[in-house]
Amino acid sequence: MAQLSDDCFDEGGRLITTAEALGILADRITPVAETESAGLRDAVGRILAEDITAPFHVPPYDNSAVDGYAVYFDDLHGEMVTELPVGGRAAAGHPLGRKVERGEAIRIFTGAPMPDGPDTVMMQEDCREAGGIVAIPPGIQRGANRRSAGEDVTQGSTVLHKGMRLRPQDIGLAASVGRTELDLYTPLNVTLFSTGDEIREPGTELPEGCIFDSNRFSTIAALGQLGCRVTDLGILPDDQEAIGKALDAGAAEHDLVVTSGGMSVGEEDHVRDAVEARGSIHFWRLAIKPGRPVALGQIGVDGRTVPFVGLPGNPVAAIVTFLLVARPLILRLGGASRLVPLVYRVRADFAHKKKKDRREFIRARLTTGADGIPLAQKYGGSGAGVLSSLVGADGLVELPEDMTKLESGAMVDFLPFSEVLA
Repeated sequence: MAQLSDDCFDEGGRLITTAEALGILADRITPVAETESAGLRDAVGRILAEDITAPFHVPPYDNSAVDGYAVYFDDLHGEMVTELPVGGRAAAGHPLGRKVERGEAIRIFTGAPMPDGPDTVMMQEDCREAGGIVAIPPGIQRGANRRSAGEDVTQGSTVLHKGMRLRPQDIGLAASVGRTELDLYTPLNVTLFSTGDEIREPGTELPEGCIFDSNRFSTIAALGQLGCRVTDLGILPDDQEAIGKALDAGAAEHDLVVTSGGMSVGEEDHVRDAVEARGSIHFWRLAIKPGRPVALGQIGVDGRTVPFVGLPGNPVAAIVTFLLVARPLILRLGGASRLVPLVYRVRADFAHKKKKDRREFIRARLTTGADGIPLAQKYGGSGAGVLSSLVGADGLVELPEDMTKLESGAMVDFLPFSEVLA
């Protein structure tokens, strides 16, 4: 397990942009996960810990792209139909096994190895065969319908890169170059808990002035989608001693500690003091809305430091800050190389005013405009506690720091939830 530097999150308390935050994560955080081998069936969604190179061409031989007839191009007449005897048959897995003589055609099927000699394949739909003779019309180009060895992958090339989060198509490509197992980073072990005397477990009695805990469940789900092994410590009271014991236990056996709530400076907010008593804490004062400062820190245990993330208590703010900061941190700790999700350009179907020097994320639902370009429509309430607005939205419209007024019809960046919550 790698050591984190004592100041890896420290930016002197200054206000920073989300782009700067992501740059700090990429530059200063190194993976803490170890590596293990796993079979292809167990590798999807995992992070690759090695570069995969191709030991041979894929496909390993020239082959036919269609069902038809393999011929020498120089045997064909340029202006009239060519008639050739059919001298053999080649199918996928059943090569012809001999050199083809000039002046003969070979019946061939899609994927079959090209026989020795012919360089061109004529589609069967364009030919007529009768009595062992095939009639081939003029007009075909040399090399038509022939797929070359290495058309997909060339021998010695890197087909999958260390740090990739593996998708089904990546697993298929690994199989195509003969791999049965891959070196992967082990899943991160993450522990989390919520704090607050007003927080209750869903399914229990809800006294006046209390609310059910939603943040812990949404965070557990998000961690699970990132492949983390999660230990749920439940809900802790606003008591510094109890919080401190949970931090000690979590840091001793996990790669990351995540909390929700208790990060403000009120008399009943004890998480900050408990973390500082065991290490250090830094508030990344991100200029974003919705959201509050995201607490990042380190807890010292057994001669090493374990990273800490403190999410805000408001449900929407907790999810947005998780996506912007906690998610890329977790990916980096787990060995991933790509931390930034894709955003897409769409047209805003609403006007909006905002403060300068603050990045805002507007909950939006997508529709399709008359010209076919996606339209982003503002959805739901804008409050940091309106969790239902995230459920009905398709993603977030991202408005940069230097913008103060958005005109309806302007092009904007859109972060779909399918990029970060799937």
